[in-house]
Amino acid sequence: MKAAFEVDLTFDQVLALVKQLPQQEKIMLTKELEKEGIETKLSTLLKTFQTTDLSLDIINEEVEIVRQQIYDSQKH
Repeated sequence: MKAAFEVDLTFDQVLALVKQLPQQEKIMLTKELEKEGIETKLSTLLKTFQTTDLSLDIINEEVEIVRQQIYDSQKH
């Protein structure tokens, strides 16, 4: 059975611990931090564009308009 505990560490303390890691573990940590940052940015981006004003019908309508414009421009 694993015991969970929480330790309050400052940034400098965490940095000192990270510097003690072997190179391969530093790379693994970097990848995990990047992944977390990307997920956070993606979540923010998705929330920014989230809307209830856009329906599938509206999207299809716009697609058909653009298709027609492309078709018309190719005829000339």
